[in-house]
Amino acid sequence: MKGRVVVITGATGATGQAAARAFAEQGASLALISRDQGKLDALNSDLNLPEDRILTRTIELLDVPSVQEAARAVSARFGRVDALIHLVGGWTGGRTISESGVDEFKFMLDQHAWTTIHLLRAFSPGLSKNGWGRVIAVTSPLAENPTGKMGPYALGKAAQETLILTLADEFKNTDLTANVIQVEAIDVKGTGDGTLPEEIVAAMLYLCSDEAGRVNGTRLPLY
Repeated sequence: MKGRVVVITGATGATGQAAARAFAEQGASLALISRDQGKLDALNSDLNLPEDRILTRTIELLDVPSVQEAARAVSARFGRVDALIHLVGGWTGGRTISESGVDEFKFMLDQHAWTTIHLLRAFSPGLSKNGWGRVIAVTSPLAENPTGKMGPYALGKAAQETLILTLADEFKNTDLTANVIQVEAIDVKGTGDGTLPEEIVAAMLYLCSDEAGRVNGTRLPLY
């Protein structure tokens, strides 16, 4: 990844931090996006990268002008973008469709679908112009096989997967790919119940490699 520019949203979460460290160790320059300036500052300090290899932005991904400005800032700082890794998410569930409020459906669509829409509209033109690119989102097997009392979350993840896989088809026959990594739960505490952040990051590193250039439009199960 030396010389590549990687944009990571949700960069201050457990998986985002692990991804930032791994891609930095591989030689990539990083654009880190989060809503928590304090955590971004701490991560920036921990990474200790030269100023010309890192950019941080505190933005709300539901705000279109902010996302567009972030894309322009990445282009201005690095002159290119090579990978977009979308790790922002959230969960709500435990109630039937009739019991779930409209606000729950809206929350999940905002978190998973609309943030993805805004990011793809802002960053995919730069990836296409660059001629080489990778887009990755972490989703859930519920997007394909929903279960009861998980309607809002399954809907949000299904919409997100649809967007990524649509982009993959638009990338067909190019050096650009778009894929999703499916996990049931992220094992932040190392309890053995779920997928470790490091396991997810290892899959990301592979999908961002030249060797994975033919892996496009794939749902990669890590559960």
